[in-house]
Amino acid sequence: MAVLKVIEVLSNSKKSWEDATARAVKQASKSVKNIKSVYVQDQSAIVSGDSVTEYRVNLKITFEVK
Repeated sequence: MAVLKVIEVLSNSKKSWEDATARAVKQASKSVKNIKSVYVQDQSAIVSGDSVTEYRVNLKITFEVK
């Protein structure tokens, strides 16, 4: 039987929400092993003038505890 743990992570990107998510997983995987899934809980963006300048995600990363 596997035991899973969930952590909450915040990330940002100047490109997209998808890039922010990928960056979060890449960074988290440096210290968290056995990542199984990611759940994007919330998305937001920073706007300057008439353009989006930064994409932000709040996500939950699920990993297996050995």
